[in-house]
Amino acid sequence: MKKISREQARKFAFNANDAPLLRVKPGEEIEIETWDAGSGFFKTSADKAIPGSRPGFDKVPPLANPIAGPVFIEGAQRGDTLVARIHEIMVEKDSWVAVGPRRGPLGDSVRWAGVSQEYTTKVFKHTPGPSGTNRDGTLHFSDAISWPITPFIGTLGVAPDREVTTSIDGQGDWGGNLDIRHCCPGNVVHFPVYHEGGLFYLGDVHASQGDTEFTGTAAETQSTVRISFELIKGKRPPWMRILTPTSLVAVHAYRPLEEAVTQATLFLMEWLVADFGFSQVDAYCLVSTCPDFRINVYQMCKIGKLSYVAGAELPRRYLPT
Repeated sequence: MKKISREQARKFAFNANDAPLLRVKPGEEIEIETWDAGSGFFKTSADKAIPGSRPGFDKVPPLANPIAGPVFIEGAQRGDTLVARIHEIMVEKDSWVAVGPRRGPLGDSVRWAGVSQEYTTKVFKHTPGPSGTNRDGTLHFSDAISWPITPFIGTLGVAPDREVTTSIDGQGDWGGNLDIRHCCPGNVVHFPVYHEGGLFYLGDVHASQGDTEFTGTAAETQSTVRISFELIKGKRPPWMRILTPTSLVAVHAYRPLEEAVTQATLFLMEWLVADFGFSQVDAYCLVSTCPDFRINVYQMCKIGKLSYVAGAELPRRYLPT
């Protein structure tokens, strides 16, 4: 199986001018090893998120949130849809979260001085599950609190059309740093293709995350991702889309949040009309009346140029058979 090693996974931008690290055929599975968002800096609770102590933080924007790629998919052309099928994410032995001054929504808070006046790093141990691996393992938040490891890819996408966009705060219809928990094993993600080969990147795996990623970091971890690609020729989505075994999810990122919610919902309605035979009236009324229609708020943290990320989700059981 072809592989991108962790040592190769040190890109900090989605850039169509990068030479491909791998060339693959549709349907061919590959492995990609990823760094955590801190490039391995956070190993213990003594490693604080002090910008002056962190390699790459003398740059603007900082060299943080490394990604691997690009992967060139044979046959992908501008105007196609790249289909990324996530088979497995195996996280490493621990993960971390870091808070402190000028980080996240409480970084300047007087009331919450406990999180705004000092830097704090929490490192979470991972223990294997019945399989003997972290595939079904447990994340230990503390001696008293734990939960199943629920990994997903936080930053993924293809090279944008014209710009070079950073991995730390770049977002768009092509993907980017979106922290969508539905980008997980068993699900399929659709991207519009702008360049020959698609030029796919990924990184920033989380072992788990709560909705909105409120502090600005989640359970950041290193991992190995197994993934494959397919193509839908001559057709591309207006924005990134996700198919789970049980639902459709249309995504958008914008500020304010209500604009992201509105546009994600419109993208879902357009999907229902174009691909599943709904009339405009039925699609419009369905999202307002169906008790299982959901809005997911994946990322809503005030960091750099990041927009707020919403996903409009509808179970597949409401689609025509």
